[in-house]
Amino acid sequence: MYILWVLCNSGPTRFGGLKHLVEGISTKVLTERLRMLETAEIIYRQYEPTVPPQVTYGLTERGQELIEILHKLNALAERWYGREQQEHSNSNV
Repeated sequence: MYILWVLCNSGPTRFGGLKHLVEGISTKVLTERLRMLETAEIIYRQYEPTVPPQVTYGLTERGQELIEILHKLNALAERWYGREQQEHSNSNV
């Protein structure tokens, strides 16, 4: 889900950029997740045979259909996080 969120907000991104933006993920796990999303036709993979090779990932039309849902989930998470922070600060008073 977070990979989709990054692509939603960053637009097409090279593999190294994704590795940097999705903190704490191993190269192996990122590769596996990207392949899974590509197989599901949610993201596309653009390969350019340069030296070194450049691989860029972005949302397909199917993936772009998820943008609104991702934004709603983000708004909900921020609202819940805000409540937790408020409850935590109230319990410390």
